[in-house]
Amino acid sequence: MARVLISPFTFLFLGILGLISFPAEAAIKKYQFDIQVKNVSRLCHAKPIVTVNGRFPGPTIYVTEGDRVLVNVTNHAQYNMSIHWHGLKQYRNGWADGPAYITQCPIQTGGSYTYDFNVTGQRGTLWWHAHILWLRATVYGALVIIPKQGTPFPFPQPNEEFEILFGEWWHADVEEVVKRGTKMGLPPNMSDAHTINGKPGPLFPCSEKHTFAMEVELGKTYLLRIINSALNDELFFAIAGHSMTVVEVDAVYTKPFTTQAILIAPGQTTNVLVQANQIPSRYFMATRPFIDVPLAIDSKMATAILQYKGIPNTVLPTLPQLPASNDTEFALNYSKKLKSLNSQKYPANVPLKVDRNLFYTIGFGKNSCPTCVNGTKFLASLNNISFAMPQTALLQAHYFNIKGVYRTDFPDKPPTPFNYTGAPLTANLRTATGTRVSNITFNSTVELVLQDTNLLTVESHPFHLHGYNFFVVGTGIGNFDPAKDPAKYNLVDPMERNTVGVPTGGWTAIRFRADNPGVWFMHCHLELHTGWGLKTAFVVEDGTGPNQSVLPPPKDLPPC
Repeated sequence: MARVLISPFTFLFLGILGLISFPAEAAIKKYQFDIQVKNVSRLCHAKPIVTVNGRFPGPTIYVTEGDRVLVNVTNHAQYNMSIHWHGLKQYRNGWADGPAYITQCPIQTGGSYTYDFNVTGQRGTLWWHAHILWLRATVYGALVIIPKQGTPFPFPQPNEEFEILFGEWWHADVEEVVKRGTKMGLPPNMSDAHTINGKPGPLFPCSEKHTFAMEVELGKTYLLRIINSALNDELFFAIAGHSMTVVEVDAVYTKPFTTQAILIAPGQTTNVLVQANQIPSRYFMATRPFIDVPLAIDSKMATAILQYKGIPNTVLPTLPQLPASNDTEFALNYSKKLKSLNSQKYPANVPLKVDRNLFYTIGFGKNSCPTCVNGTKFLASLNNISFAMPQTALLQAHYFNIKGVYRTDFPDKPPTPFNYTGAPLTANLRTATGTRVSNITFNSTVELVLQDTNLLTVESHPFHLHGYNFFVVGTGIGNFDPAKDPAKYNLVDPMERNTVGVPTGGWTAIRFRADNPGVWFMHCHLELHTGWGLKTAFVVEDGTGPNQSVLPPPKDLPPC
């Protein structure tokens, strides 16, 4: 898993062979995922962790645009399991999307389920991860979609490529940490280290051998496929002495721009080109969190090494200059630089007319909890509704018309408008709890404004929408102004992606066309906030034409 040293020309050659052998049909790629517990040692001690095929991080899935993919998941662990293919659109095929109790019930211990999906109209770096409990702490991996045969990248061809996955590591059993926090009504203990490809790097104890190293040759260009698989932290990343050219995010090509550091939220991916054009030596690659509110986090720096060929391991690497942990200005400026390539081949088809306007406020609150430490427990809400997970998967309830599982009365706007980002509000707004979703008409265009609030505290939130990409048409600090802010939207080349950050004390506006029928989860990708209820779902109705309705469920769909 540590590194991929396959040039695009190798893929081209293999693809040409594929064309000769199978001229008429796309390939079928089959993978076996065995969910198994394995002892893994980090930071001076070993602990049992849940893995795929005994690997941490898990195996990379390589597919070509147009392929059909079959991943059989067999669960040998003591926990229920489901796998989400993060960023894949899964057209009409929510059964393969993976979030437990949203599109499927989980795979129980001893059970199997085959995720069967097509990779259509997408190419680039995505990823997969467990989508139940906090198991994605160790159950995750890269998903690399190679462009169709003979389709070059719209940027200089790299000589080699590497995957770089950021993660978090806890000394203790993560599920026990979460249970303890829930019982006490407090946030669980933060992680003990961040990792790069599962390794914290030599700045941590007992970690000299737990360091990812990437060998490069002077004069060559490298494509880094960077994935933030961390549970709760937005992360800065930089390479000492080397700049990076951003060329893709969330498997969508960008207008290239060069930067000394990137910012990447949980759930997001970023592809960068790096030129090995410095004095041959050893250089640290480093990541640490961005946090611009006074919260306790794991702020230690995880490192890996970029090492020029022929340089001995005895040479001490130099550290990069990362932005300050609270550098809001860098974060906002970096986001502004992200724009869709919007070329003739890769256009940005931004919806210009909006059929449905949604305005969702993000809030924190406390509910009574007599057994908790302070007599209260935290919850999080959208439009003052904290989402309660059902016991039957929403997609099954929708498809089979099972009553009583969810309600379709999620409000389009907050019940009570207020000064969202003014002085901190600690009053109990009587947050409701329920399994409430929004019905969306097939093929309608939707604008959703996500507004952070100062209910208890402001904080940034990366939101992920399943089943879709969306265009990030606007963002700002303070309260969204419906009279003035839309005039400043970028409707020409906004970034298209599947996970977007809502800035601390600010707002983000996204647009998408609801052309994928089914039930699609939308949630904060900070695991802590998702667990507190910062989530909802869209029920996109079937269309009237052929190929506009949800496909029938597979025969091996796990029972509830």
